[in-house]
Amino acid sequence: MSQLKNDAICAMDVDFAQWYTDVCRKAELMDYSSVKGFIIYRPYGYAIWENFQQELDRKFKETGHENVYMPMLIPTSLLQKEADHVEGFAPECAVVTRGGLDELEEPLVIRPTSETLFCEHYAKVVNSYRDLPKKYNQWCSVVRWEKTTRPFLRGSEFLWQEGHTVHATEEEARNETLQMLNIYKDTCKDLLALPMVTGLKTEKEKFAGAEETYTIEALMHDGKALQSGTSHYFGQGFAKAFDMKFLNKENQLEYVYQTSWGVSTRLIGAIIMVHGDNNGLVLPPRVAPIQIMIVPIRQQQEGVLDCAYALEKELKQAGLRVRVDTSDKSPGWKFSEAEMRGIPLRIELGPKDIEQNQCVIAKRNDGTKQTIALDDQLVTTIKNLLNQIHDEMYAKAQKHLQEHTTRVQTKDEFVDVLENKTGFVQAPWCGDTACELKIKEETTATSRCITNEEVHNETCICCGKPAKHIVNFAKSY
Repeated sequence: MSQLKNDAICAMDVDFAQWYTDVCRKAELMDYSSVKGFIIYRPYGYAIWENFQQELDRKFKETGHENVYMPMLIPTSLLQKEADHVEGFAPECAVVTRGGLDELEEPLVIRPTSETLFCEHYAKVVNSYRDLPKKYNQWCSVVRWEKTTRPFLRGSEFLWQEGHTVHATEEEARNETLQMLNIYKDTCKDLLALPMVTGLKTEKEKFAGAEETYTIEALMHDGKALQSGTSHYFGQGFAKAFDMKFLNKENQLEYVYQTSWGVSTRLIGAIIMVHGDNNGLVLPPRVAPIQIMIVPIRQQQEGVLDCAYALEKELKQAGLRVRVDTSDKSPGWKFSEAEMRGIPLRIELGPKDIEQNQCVIAKRNDGTKQTIALDDQLVTTIKNLLNQIHDEMYAKAQKHLQEHTTRVQTKDEFVDVLENKTGFVQAPWCGDTACELKIKEETTATSRCITNEEVHNETCICCGKPAKHIVNFAKSY
């Protein structure tokens, strides 16, 4: 861990929760609104989401998905059509009962998710196998009335995308579910430098109304897990509740097969807590709103700003996101500010550098500096450095994940790891929800996902019965 240099934020090892809140505020990612749980996404924080959104949206469209937009309000009668679904979301629903000065005839729920709206629509527009598949996605906000909130991680309103697809066959729908899970995992690796643990959720932890839920789980610096995205196979459950039928090739009526999948601004929280340090944010270069900050030294001297702007222009023409800090603050202050905001590369450029046709480049992720020439290889060198930073950040996070993933055989080992090492604890489990609940009650750890590991004559750490699965347990956000 880097030495604490910025006293504007709490040290990570002193109070991790306070450090997180300090970084969110001091890096100007967000601000609090006058309504609890509803944050203001400041330009810098929203720009991170935009960069992620653009890349993911591109991948969605490459795989045949189309963007739509559904209404924000859902009639309560529509939400109640799928019993498991409404039961799962009822405690979190915000309900509108008045329109203007009038009481509404039927209360309207502000969408906590949009399955029912998509189902109602698909029931109208899907009639034949020729109409399938329908592969829709929407970018929007949802409202879930949370009791305990924390910026980006758990809010009463958050931004996300939700994909909803219907298919003619079970095989096609299952393939869709896993394809989207892999798109999430790959994007987190390639764009956010975040390694993910993936797997199937248990019956208790699956999405309300789904047959199967798959998850991507990240491990934070403090050893807690964060569910970072989910992909659900619905089978025909919603189709039967909403009468979504189509004429197949044999001219027979059949119910569609359905999927749903989503990630949210919770991933901004993951970036902060996986990569951040005692100086603030450490942003992966490919998602950073500003990849390079040029800090002119003695900018009042003739030629310094001209050279800084010329360098900025050259880098922008190469497709890089770069700015010149021309504020009247001292260079030291500018360095500290760039570090707080997690800007991957800082270029220092002063009169002596210009005389020698060079500049000094500092990497945010490890603080190392090097001097490079201001020549025709500069752009290539900087692009290579940005890729190097991404790879180093991913390797560091992957190492942390591996070092904090522990396989155990007994309950005593399980408890010891949770208390003294933290992270993912892989343990044999019988498959009984009662044992899952007991583990949570006694340790506060929850099942994150089932691993692909085969069980060989092992027993459940809770009840001692033959184990059916090896499960990743962890304390979580």
